[in-house]
Amino acid sequence: MIKINLLPSATRKSQRRLPSLGGLKPKGGMSMPSVDRWLLFVVAAWVVGPLLTAWLFFNVRNQISDLEISIESARMDSARYAEMRAANAILLARQDSIAQKLEIIQDIDAGRYAWVHVMDEISRSMPAYTWLINVVSKPVGTPLETPKFLIEGRCGNTFALTEFMQELEASPFLRAINLMSTDQVREGEALIYKFVLEGEYQAPPPDLIQTVPIFQAREGD
Repeated sequence: MIKINLLPSATRKSQRRLPSLGGLKPKGGMSMPSVDRWLLFVVAAWVVGPLLTAWLFFNVRNQISDLEISIESARMDSARYAEMRAANAILLARQDSIAQKLEIIQDIDAGRYAWVHVMDEISRSMPAYTWLINVVSKPVGTPLETPKFLIEGRCGNTFALTEFMQELEASPFLRAINLMSTDQVREGEALIYKFVLEGEYQAPPPDLIQTVPIFQAREGD
């Protein structure tokens, strides 16, 4: 006798089993081993790790060597620059010393030639029928750079005296020419005029003076 169960809840569910890799058998009867991913990672780490470590070591060592070379070069440059700065400081100190000495020499030189210019201008300005008796400093102790002076002389007439004063005033080295006194006197059989003038030295404008350097290069140097 055949019985049929028509209730759906009474049906049996079939359970499926997933085949494992170990249970698969390829044709020919050979079995395929299972693969462990963690084992592969560990093996790769053991192989790649030392190579990577060696590469990093040599790379860092090369960088350290390059840095040491750069540091040594910078140290040598610093020492060379320090020597150059020291030499430059010595040259600047010598330059300042030479400049001070030259300034002193120029001050002495300016006063040294003041009286030369005074006497030269007086001699150049003298007209005919005029002669000098004395030229003295006024007062004694006047600075050499700006000496004041008195001129005592004789002339044949007042026209010569006027011309003499005008020539002195026209000189770029003299100024403040004043007539202190004038008298008519007799010398022998002639009547002449004696006079006393005063004046002072002045530095002329730079464009009227021709200067030369103290140190001149010799030919062939």
